[in-house]
Amino acid sequence: MTRINVMQPWFGAEEVAAVSATIESGWVAQGPRVSEFESAFARSQHAPFAVATSNCTTALHLALVVASIGPGDDVVVPSFSFIATANAATYVGARPVFADVDLATGNLTAETVRAALTDRTRAVIAVDQGGVPVDLDSIRLLCDPLGIVVIEDAACGAGSSYRGLPVGAGADVTAWSFHPRKILTTGEGGMLTTPHPDWADRARRLREHSMSVSASARHASVLAPAEEYLELGFNYRMTDLQAAVGLVQLDKLAQVVRRRREIASEYSKQFADVEGMRVVRDPAWGTSNFQSFWLEVLPGSAVDREGVLEHLAGDEISARRGIMAAHRQPAYRGRDTGGAPLPVTERLTDNTLILPVFHQMTESEQARVVHSVRAAVTGGR
Repeated sequence: MTRINVMQPWFGAEEVAAVSATIESGWVAQGPRVSEFESAFARSQHAPFAVATSNCTTALHLALVVASIGPGDDVVVPSFSFIATANAATYVGARPVFADVDLATGNLTAETVRAALTDRTRAVIAVDQGGVPVDLDSIRLLCDPLGIVVIEDAACGAGSSYRGLPVGAGADVTAWSFHPRKILTTGEGGMLTTPHPDWADRARRLREHSMSVSASARHASVLAPAEEYLELGFNYRMTDLQAAVGLVQLDKLAQVVRRRREIASEYSKQFADVEGMRVVRDPAWGTSNFQSFWLEVLPGSAVDREGVLEHLAGDEISARRGIMAAHRQPAYRGRDTGGAPLPVTERLTDNTLILPVFHQMTESEQARVVHSVRAAVTGGR
């Protein structure tokens, strides 16, 4: 049998042509195509300003820096997230305080955030986990009167919607990922979006060592102006090669999301009568891009999550364990991260798995996945 991967980027001749044209232009580092990609992405996400970065982790780091979060501050984050969410707070010297998540969505809620607030809380990082939109308005209703900055980690969120708008549009600042596991990919890469012009300007400087004159402006001049380094900066730049791919991928985004939602709908339909499992669904306030289609193996099932994964692997189907619990990882196990109990996080981490979803997935491939999952969960019935 041919192996079915959990995810495959959707590349074609258009991406090849875009990269070739960029190479022929002689400008492959951060330059005009990065600027074009920033403008196009900002328009597509209803964001006033966008700043391209080397990846989503660096975008999260810059988001905290421009929001003036630092040593002595607490940042509420979900433990149920890729570890970069907590790491970004640690990078700036703040303390990540882990909050629990909602069972249905895997996201923070106003209630779980409220339970994690301290006298030192200066920011909350709310994640659109697996592409499921977080209920941002309720979190802002809690945080805004307290002067707490709400940062949206939309690493998985491109193409998801919240109350009729793209996710990220309602946050103080949002970070995005273009990793190959995401449905809009540049290989590696990220983006920061914000409605604050001063935050965007500072992020642009910080991503290239905080130079007073951008690299593209210097290279465009025959006699380059002298630059100054205004503060401690970073090398978090995206290349024009990546941006060229991103522009093509952005044009495909709506088509990719439609296809992923078709696949997710078929999974939901095929598993509707299977006892012992629960699948992810759209929340009442928005639509998911189904960057990840996850299911929970419930107590009483004929097999546990690990058994389902082993069954799928035996059928040459590559699935993945659900989202990690960062508080269990060695990097955070001995740290002071608030110490609150996280029962929902631990339940989801222990019992969920992610099924294959990719644009090119055929009906026969999806049927193989469905048959294998059903056979595992029902004990072969």
